[in-house]
Amino acid sequence: MPKSRSDRKKKAVYTPPPSAAKPKVSPRWVLPTLVTLMVLGVLWIAVYYIAGSMIPYMSDLGNWNLAIGFGGIILALILGTRWH
Repeated sequence: MPKSRSDRKKKAVYTPPPSAAKPKVSPRWVLPTLVTLMVLGVLWIAVYYIAGSMIPYMSDLGNWNLAIGFGGIILALILGTRWH
């Protein structure tokens, strides 16, 4: 004898998965600071190579000018990892 519909196994009611987490939003200062550090780092190195011997404080620093310029660029790249 066939089983009646009420005897069949009941399916669980579908519940949708929870909504995805809201996307992260960067603080407003991250992007302007990132761009500023990158531009200043590149400009520092460019000015050092073009007119470093004519600027008193740059000639005193010598090759530390490269460290200053690359330091700004590296800080900008590190800050870029926080930008969403």
